[in-house]
Amino acid sequence: MSAKSTISKEIFAPLDERMLGAVQVKRRTKKKIPFLATGGQGEYLTYICLSVTNKKPTQASITKVKQFEGSTSFVRRSQWMLEQLRQVNGIDPNRDSAEFDLLFENAFDQWVASTASEKCTFFQILHHTCQRYLTDRKPEFINCQSKIMGGNSILHSAADSVSSAVQKASQALNERGERLGRAEEKTEDMKNSAQQFAETAHKLAMKHKC
Repeated sequence: MSAKSTISKEIFAPLDERMLGAVQVKRRTKKKIPFLATGGQGEYLTYICLSVTNKKPTQASITKVKQFEGSTSFVRRSQWMLEQLRQVNGIDPNRDSAEFDLLFENAFDQWVASTASEKCTFFQILHHTCQRYLTDRKPEFINCQSKIMGGNSILHSAADSVSSAVQKASQALNERGERLGRAEEKTEDMKNSAQQFAETAHKLAMKHKC
């Protein structure tokens, strides 16, 4: 099982939450954290996770999850409601970059994702989630590539693929219906012709009989 699948199962499922996406990160600028603040557990991996509650009304949140060296389990650390997110900074809109910043009401972090593509996927999911679940104050997305904000996102591409498939299926059904309609018309014409032929033959037979 992958790390993200394990996080979803261990951290979010027990609280009746559904993880939408996650990105493995490390800080661009290291904070001076006292030894006791980490519990003296040494090195660790960090994941920024986006989740929603299964219970209505849906609440979305961003959670920092850590896995300490030598441990197979994951630990929930900081958490913010999506409404607290004020700004998402993609750093460079002109190239693929793994760096990004997240600004909350009471926190600011500078991160580097494990890969630029992983960051891009997380940003696409985050942007879509903000548009779907936030009605009033949405966070500002700055210095982000157009594929994150617009039609090239994986979410839009998936929707386009579904729409295209439905359109093709509908067109195929219409064409089939037209073919069946034409076949029915031909059948009716043949039926009428046969009936007329039968009537004519009957009249001729009666005439010769007389």
